[in-house]
Amino acid sequence: MADDVFKALADPTRRLILDGLAERDGQSLFEICARLAARHGVAISRQGVSQHLAVLEAAGLVRTRREGRYKFHDLNTEPLERVMSRWLRTDTPESTP
Repeated sequence: MADDVFKALADPTRRLILDGLAERDGQSLFEICARLAARHGVAISRQGVSQHLAVLEAAGLVRTRREGRYKFHDLNTEPLERVMSRWLRTDTPESTP
């Protein structure tokens, strides 16, 4: 699972997609494509964005939900928290008496 998360984060376009979802959850494919083009100048097809979203979803970083004909994408930070907790400690040597 950690390998999937690191693979997903390795691509700059996928990180931009996650940044966009961190700003506002519940975006459609159309909104994600428009945001990439308008804010970041990334010219990529809808199919290309769909493939990036599939990698993010496989890693658990994106969850999808359907409402009628529309599919919305939401950021899921749980996989990041699990991966990072391996190295982050809540009790540092300075804080222990």
